Amino acid sequence: MDIIKQQLHIDFMGKRKIAMVLSGILLVFAITSLVTRGFNFGIDFTGGTLIEVGYQQPVDLAVVRSALEEHGYGEAQVQHFGTSRDVLVRVAPRDGMESATLSEAILAALRQGNPDVEMRRVEFVGPQVGEELTEQGGLAMIYALIGILIYIVIRFHARFAPGAVIALMHDVIIIMGVFSVLQIEFDLTVLAALLAVIGYSLNDTIVVFDRIRENFRKIRKATSQQIVNTSINQTMSRTLMTSLTTLIVVVALYIFGGEAIHSFSLALILGVVVGTYSSIYVASTAAIAMGISKSDLLPARKEGTERSGGEAS
Repeated sequence: MDIIKQQLHIDFMGKRKIAMVLSGILLVFAITSLVTRGFNFGIDFTGGTLIEVGYQQPVDLAVVRSALEEHGYGEAQVQHFGTSRDVLVRVAPRDGMESATLSEAILAALRQGNPDVEMRRVEFVGPQVGEELTEQGGLAMIYALIGILIYIVIRFHARFAPGAVIALMHDVIIIMGVFSVLQIEFDLTVLAALLAVIGYSLNDTIVVFDRIRENFRKIRKATSQQIVNTSINQTMSRTLMTSLTTLIVVVALYIFGGEAIHSFSLALILGVVVGTYSSIYVASTAAIAMGISKSDLLPARKEGTERSGGEAS
């Protein structure tokens, strides 16, 4: 008990019901938006034409969008690519118009405002490829969660596994919900960010679980809630330092990385914040709810040891 009195400063598990209500509200909003609004899928998933053009001088994207709107391409997505002189234009498929024809029409529209515009490259993503990417992306996340479930069962205990998976699903659904509510473009970079968030959040969860297991074996007279609280407080400095340093990097990416990786960096920012929260509250709370106890984690006594102890007595 002395260890608990010295180490425990914040009663995280005492506030777990409030945290669960908050998580429940966020999940309801996220799932409702996903069902009713869906995603604003990028060209990677919907199919379409991607055109990279180059200017002699830095160009304002507002000027490019205005030129496209005048010629009936107001729905085109425009962003800088690398430098302020390189522009990437994404256009959804148009019925009765081939990709080559569409790219030439876009180039002609841009050249009316600036004759020096150069065509750098043209890529076409068919609708079938977009559907395959959507399916494969979903399967990638499912396989990752299944692999994590198996790993936690082997590495720790079966009572820990549901909490880890629930925490990861919690993180992914909330991030996807934010993208759905705000209708931010969802492309392959965002999918990559979601998979990265799964790895990041899992790492935090494993650190907490490892300390919980260690304390169950070390602290003899304490409840499961007290041991979980002690473990979270002991790992809190490491968790905060890791999260803050990671946030500094991804916020810098969001601010200075350009529009091309805004969605990617935003997903990572959300993932770091939500992943840290879920490692503390969702995963640990689920472990308590699953009834994790000292008997589950103490090494099993060998039969020969028990017999020799009995003979000695």
